Order: sequence, then C-alpha cells, then structure tokens
Amino acid sequence: MTPLVLLPGMMCDARLFGPQIAALGSNRAIHAAPIGGHDTMRALAAEVLAHAPPRFALAGLSMGGIVAMEILAQAPERIERLALLDTNPRSELPEIQARRAPQIEAVQAGHLREVMRDEMKPNYLAEGPGRQAVLDLCMDMAMALGPDVFVNQSRALRDRPDRQDVLRAVNVPTLLLCGREDRLCPIERHELMHGLIPGSTLEIIEGAAHLPVLEKPEDTTAALARWLEA
Repeated sequence: MTPLVLLPGMMCDARLFGPQIAALGSNRAIHAAPIGGHDTMRALAAEVLAHAPPRFALAGLSMGGIVAMEILAQAPERIERLALLDTNPRSELPEIQARRAPQIEAVQAGHLREVMRDEMKPNYLAEGPGRQAVLDLCMDMAMALGPDVFVNQSRALRDRPDRQDVLRAVNVPTLLLCGREDRLCPIERHELMHGLIPGSTLEIIEGAAHLPVLEKPEDTTAALARWLEA
C-alpha cells in the first residue's frame, strides 16, 4: 500500500494530523515530515524528499501544501497522489510580506507566544465548542517548535515562488480540501487550483476554517480516505 507523507502547517507538528494518523495508519505507513529546518521552500522540499519513500502519496496543509507544491516541482515522478488542504499556490502578497519582519524581530526578542496568540491563532478557526482545545494544541505545537523554526518558516513563506505552473502539470489523483470559513486560504484559492489540475476533486468542509483536520476531523478523514482509494 502506498505510504503517505503528511506536511503540517506553519508552527505545527505531527499532532496537527493526529485524528487522521489514528484513523488511516492501521494499514498504511504514515510519515509526518518536519518542515522547519531551512529558510527556503527549495531546501525544505529537498529535506522532505531526502527522507521520504521512493514513491508516496503526499498531503500538505497550509504551509505544508506550499512545500508539497515545491516537492512536485523538484520530483513529480515520486508522487502517486496529491492532497492540498487549506493552502495557496500563489507567491506571498506584498502587504503580507511587510508583516514578516516585525513578527520575526518580535519572536527573536522572546515573544513567540505573544505573536502566535495575537497575530496568528485568531485567524485559524471557526467558532464552535472545540475551538479553545484546538487553539491550545496549536500553541503547544508552536512553543515546542520554538523561535528558530518560526523564523525559518516565515522567511520561506515570504520568498516563495508562485507554483500555479506546477499544478497545471499534475496528472495524479488530486484532492483539494478547504474549510468553508477559511479566511487565510479561502475557497476561491481552492477553486483556482481545481481549475488548474485536470480531474481534481474539490471538497469543502462545513463548520471548519483553516484547520479542518482538527476542527472537523471525521469529515476531513473521510475525504482523505476517499482520495487514497481513488
């Protein structure tokens, strides 16, 4: 059975995919790859490829999806199927790039918790009874990864190339999935990718925003299971 490589979002680790690993890992090798050791997308993707199986299914959320697109640019022959969740194929907008330097400076000065709390986490989730527990997990993951990973990831995101051209060449079973209420990577971005990738499937998860893997884990896992069996 094809192994599955999962790429988490910014300042997240394997716990981001905890429900999916538990549900899908009983009969399939799953590897949640870290993506914080370098400050360019090219180097982050090369690091994942260096430790990945020869061929694999690839799923990435948010920044993980951006790294997945870079992996496709470097080694498309190794990808058997692709899932891009709550992500964006475009390069970073100038107004978002402009926010990176103050955030990096604050984090380097010892304020990672405050930056995550005030500028990032409020944008992640839909309202709901489980929201606080997911926010707490996000903070735990961020603090465990630490400021160096934040700086590397921020620089890689800031300087990333547009990868719409890479998506036009995709010819493997592809899932595009997005929370209905995602404001960071809205539905229109996923509709754009759906139009770029022939034969792709677009699934919208109701009652979720940027992290449907945790907000609506059963619905998201079911969509991933269908993709893996397609």
